[in-house]
Amino acid sequence: MAAVKRLVALVAHDGRKHELVELVRSCLEELRLESLIATEGTGRLIEESFDLEVELVSTGPFGGDLQIGALVASGEVKLVVFLRDPLAAHPHEPDVQALMKVCDVHRVPLATNLATAMLCVHALAGQRGYAPALSGAA
Repeated sequence: MAAVKRLVALVAHDGRKHELVELVRSCLEELRLESLIATEGTGRLIEESFDLEVELVSTGPFGGDLQIGALVASGEVKLVVFLRDPLAAHPHEPDVQALMKVCDVHRVPLATNLATAMLCVHALAGQRGYAPALSGAA
């Protein structure tokens, strides 16, 4: 049976999308080796900015966080980067909490800030035997 390629999920609240762009720019070569999935707004931004192929789910307020959570629960996601804006109100906050909970339950790494996201992406690269240059890291 062929090995299933597990996904790296990318999500960012509007107030943190600039940080996600910074993450992808800093870790572009590592992320090119991964299968990416993202909520619609975030994914389109990454596709347009970096010419990366990203599988899209709905936007967060329309269930995208829950769609990614379902993929986590089914074992299809190996890392979730969710750059949250903790200082802004989000009407879909219960969905965000559900995604965070499912990551904890299924032991899937969840990075909620740029520094942790950088560490997690570099760790994935290390597992692949890819040795990134850390000179541009945060």
